[in-house]
Amino acid sequence: MTYHRIIFLPLLFMTLFNLYGQNRALTFQQAEEQGISYKHLDSLYKSAVHSDTTLAVFKTKEEQENLQKAYGHFISELGTFLNENNFKWGNQTRCFNRIYLNSDGTVDHFLYNFPKDALKAQKEMEFDRLLNIFIQDHKFPLTANEKFAQCSPVKYSDIKRD
Repeated sequence: MTYHRIIFLPLLFMTLFNLYGQNRALTFQQAEEQGISYKHLDSLYKSAVHSDTTLAVFKTKEEQENLQKAYGHFISELGTFLNENNFKWGNQTRCFNRIYLNSDGTVDHFLYNFPKDALKAQKEMEFDRLLNIFIQDHKFPLTANEKFAQCSPVKYSDIKRD
């Protein structure tokens, strides 16, 4: 009986760590190092939009406009969250995001990449920490009938308050 408990507790801990301890937001390089290839993810998640609409989740012009609004809102919410947590960019900062979403809008993976030397290492670590907190509590404001991915370049900057 004791032998089973000895094995069970470490297995339970490892399972909980895998479910809750892993970052879902990573740089593209970190994802590759962890064996999470964006090419593999692309095979699991359909493109939100595509020049060939048969390959897209959102096919009509109206659906694509709704997607654009939802994506803009989601990135804006992230900016507000960062600001509320005293994260300051200093200067406008370019980034490339690829977000992999469950059909209910839950973020499964949020991959990002800043240009080399765009941020100091400590600032990028803080961005990563806050982004991981944000995606735990915030869903993408649009759902679909299947998993989908959305990507774009983004320019982050501090929110100016009057």
